[in-house]
Amino acid sequence: MTNAPDRPAVFCPIVPPHLLESLARHEDPEIHLPARYTLELDASHRTRRRLGAPGAAESAVAEAAGDRPDRTIYDAGHQQTLPGTEARAEGARPSKDQPVNHAYDGLGATFELYLKAYRRHSIDGRGLPLNASVHYGQGYNNAFWDGKQMVFGDGDGRIFQDFTGSIDVIGHELTHGVTQYSAKLEYFGQSGALNESVSDVFGSIIKQHALGQTVDQADWLIGADVLAPGIHGTALRSMKAPGTAYDDPALGKDPQPATMDGYVTTSQDNGGVHINSGIPNHAFYLVATALGGHSWERAGRIWYDTLTGGQLASDADFAAFARATAAAAHTRYGDGEEHQAVLKAWSQVGVAVSAAVPRQTAPEGAPFPAQG
Repeated sequence: MTNAPDRPAVFCPIVPPHLLESLARHEDPEIHLPARYTLELDASHRTRRRLGAPGAAESAVAEAAGDRPDRTIYDAGHQQTLPGTEARAEGARPSKDQPVNHAYDGLGATFELYLKAYRRHSIDGRGLPLNASVHYGQGYNNAFWDGKQMVFGDGDGRIFQDFTGSIDVIGHELTHGVTQYSAKLEYFGQSGALNESVSDVFGSIIKQHALGQTVDQADWLIGADVLAPGIHGTALRSMKAPGTAYDDPALGKDPQPATMDGYVTTSQDNGGVHINSGIPNHAFYLVATALGGHSWERAGRIWYDTLTGGQLASDADFAAFARATAAAAHTRYGDGEEHQAVLKAWSQVGVAVSAAVPRQTAPEGAPFPAQG
């Protein structure tokens, strides 16, 4: 068995409450009823995780972490009991149910990115089996990581559609698990926004890796495939241009800021974790596009080193995270273009970082080679 993280994992959904609350006020019952149902379920999950009550059953870790994933996909059968009935195990033939296959493939793509790019064996670094349940609830408008497994709703068909169809959503949610087993960023305020941002960053990286895209070929969108046809928007979030992902009569306008000038102070959504994440999201986009090539290489390596390097406090704010990324860049690459790109990007989003940075220790399982 793997050692559990030091504190219970929080409930981490892909669709933020402010979007669901907007839908819950809509006059059309085909829109407001699924939204209200989703908000009620999300509130119950959030309370259970905060109280540390058990979620899905604990999974055993393989005796020796290998280079292949260990996936099991379950069918919740539109019920709320997890995990449901086993629908596809590792190595089994594809199912006739496409959400089962999409979930299986998305878990595999996430495992592959972390293994090939960073030599991390599954989300805990020790070969943790990857479990997911599809067809959760009735028209459930969300997908989430509950601390132990992935859960996908089918969407209401009017605003959202099958959440397994977006590989970056799957990568995003599983990366909450990586954070859970590494930096343990608290899910509130700026540390919570960083927790969300790290998931967006690696969710986008996972999609780009699966598609073989360079940074200039990527769309830098999160959840582009979960919006139903007819919605005025491109995705749930845009890392390239926060605040522009959607502007829809039912959803409202994307509230994400791209810089600290637009920082939102709120008591909602754990202190705006899904809103203010636009700021560190944009910083990563600026670093990745400044360096070019593949996002999982230099830019992604800096962020991965930061997340797993043991230098972040669980309540780190944007400034602390910025300093840590600068330190990681300097340690791995020296005072070259990588370090300068990090400093410039944080300056562009309004987070000041001193050019003088301490040396960072090596992240778990990944020694720093000398590169220049």
